[in-house]
Amino acid sequence: MTVDITMDVRGPLDGGAGAPLDGTAIEGPYRGHYRETYVFALPQGSMRCKVHEPRSELFRFDRSCFLSEDRLLLDLRGRVSRIPEIVELDEHVLLQGFIEGRTLARRPAGALSVRHAAQLGRLFAELVVVAPGSITAQRSCDGAHHASEGGCGAFLDGLVSFTEEQVYRRHSDRFGSLFHDLGVRDGAMGGIRRRARTMADRPFTLLHGDLHRLNLIVDKADDLWAIDWELAMIGDPLYDLATHLHLMRYSSLEAERISRLWSEAVREVRPECAKGWREDVDTLLEYKRVHSVHTDVIRGAIGLIRPGSGPALTRIPVTAHRIREVLSRARAPLGLDSVPSPRDIMRAYDRWLGHVTASAP
Repeated sequence: MTVDITMDVRGPLDGGAGAPLDGTAIEGPYRGHYRETYVFALPQGSMRCKVHEPRSELFRFDRSCFLSEDRLLLDLRGRVSRIPEIVELDEHVLLQGFIEGRTLARRPAGALSVRHAAQLGRLFAELVVVAPGSITAQRSCDGAHHASEGGCGAFLDGLVSFTEEQVYRRHSDRFGSLFHDLGVRDGAMGGIRRRARTMADRPFTLLHGDLHRLNLIVDKADDLWAIDWELAMIGDPLYDLATHLHLMRYSSLEAERISRLWSEAVREVRPECAKGWREDVDTLLEYKRVHSVHTDVIRGAIGLIRPGSGPALTRIPVTAHRIREVLSRARAPLGLDSVPSPRDIMRAYDRWLGHVTASAP
């Protein structure tokens, strides 16, 4: 997934515009990629909680493996620091605490502070010591597709299969011509599959799966919290580092710093989880870049035909520049001789819009 880091779904800190005047009003919706979030105070204002509502109009492009994010967070209580608290109203009703603060998307992009980097390192370390067998939260993903423990190459192969089947082929009738015009073909991940076979074996651990700027909250005490665990899964611990590097868009210097931080934090508590990380993180990054091409090409097309978003022709240039960026980042793993120019990408989307218009009832 590629993240729009200009978006912020957090509520007001210390009041301000949009805050409930009496502490009881419902706040929201705040929009994430897949859900709308509503925030409200418990009686007597003891704490604020949030509930999620799925955004049914959107395609899902990311694998999810736990039936209930709240049940997972309940499992992690006392084992992972600075995650949302879960309020148990009864055995069937759980509420998730709302973390007051600002996302990292609201702060200048660039290097993490020493304090936040250290807290991120602690999160990485805490995740790799959570034994998968100790998690009681029910998994929603098909057990037949789970890679065997430690099979990091098979884990990546499963992610590749998900992208090919659930993103590219599932939507090929509608978007296949657009992918073709942009130079993206079926089987574009063949090289990544081959590289997956050379990956080291590492013990599987719990993964957050989506550690980007919007899911990292800084509170009033300047502490870093990790929210939105809906894409958590069990798998190769290195996947969390690759996802984080891909989504944060660090400079090369900062990416190296965070990579070393991950390695040092993991080696300190479970050294076998860092085996072969330096070579394998590049393979995982290639997967993330190609996955983003598949998802962003479709999201760009959907954005052009979404009702109420203005004339499509005025938005095609913005879409074209964004798609050229993700294609450029994935040029090597896609095997592209060259990246289409913004003008070529605009023509591809214009042709696609013409097909959509012609086939509309």
